[in-house]
Amino acid sequence: MLVDYRTSDDAGVYKISPDRALVQTVDFFTPIVDDPFVYGQIAAANALSDVYAMGGRPLTALAIAGFPKDAEREILRSIFAGGLDKLREAEVVLLGGHTVQDTEIKFGYAVTGDVHPARVLANGGAQPGDVLLLTKAIGTGVISTALKFGRASQAAIDAAVRSMTTLNRAAAGALASLPADAVHACTDITGFGLIGHATEMAAASGCSIEIESKSVPLLDGARDLVSRNSPGGARTNREHFGPGVQVLPDADASLVDLLYDPQTSGGLLIAVSSAQANTVTSALSAAGVSPARVGTVVASDGSRIVVR
Repeated sequence: MLVDYRTSDDAGVYKISPDRALVQTVDFFTPIVDDPFVYGQIAAANALSDVYAMGGRPLTALAIAGFPKDAEREILRSIFAGGLDKLREAEVVLLGGHTVQDTEIKFGYAVTGDVHPARVLANGGAQPGDVLLLTKAIGTGVISTALKFGRASQAAIDAAVRSMTTLNRAAAGALASLPADAVHACTDITGFGLIGHATEMAAASGCSIEIESKSVPLLDGARDLVSRNSPGGARTNREHFGPGVQVLPDADASLVDLLYDPQTSGGLLIAVSSAQANTVTSALSAAGVSPARVGTVVASDGSRIVVR
């Protein structure tokens, strides 16, 4: 066993030979968009992301689904078709799955991948002086909540869907092409929001993280929507992670709120050597990814996260 639940990593890693390890994860959730095909795509991209965040290559998937007894069969077919569409894009084989009756639709995948044991990217390993890069804008939780109440613009919905259906495959491939010492730690930003997952990285690495809130990329419309559409998960994240967060007086409150926003199929948060930051940024950009420098890793000062 190389990585398990104790470091709050994105997936487990089990070494099976000197040059190969298995990466395993599972993720599923209720619908966050109206279109069943898009919901399936998002669920697949979200589940696959955990393998990419560990530096791995997803290989196989098993579907996990819960549906009401009277659910329309065409809707179910569209959900599975959307998921399969993303699996094919990722070159992942669907082996089968399991379904149960449930009062609410739930869908996702258990995913198995592989990685070289020496190239595992984990939460731990970030070092003082490292630069933090984020590969996707945030705000999917706020926009999804606004969508439920008819308060989201089409532009905001489209931006969120584009983000959530985009695989982290290109970003992971770019990182894999770099020297092993260029990337010190990596995680993907999902339900715990940027602050929550940064907190886990800081805790696993024994350091603190400073987030430059004004440098964090936001999805179109997210900032305007956050005051009236903060999801329940954001409040839970603030209650759980807030005690370890120091917010400096000049930080904008609306930006801080978005740092707690739970994401679905979010981007990768990458701690990279400051000496290699430009090289990593260039590699990601060449792969079609637009990384943003959102903070730095510093020696532990009692607070896990400092927001500027």
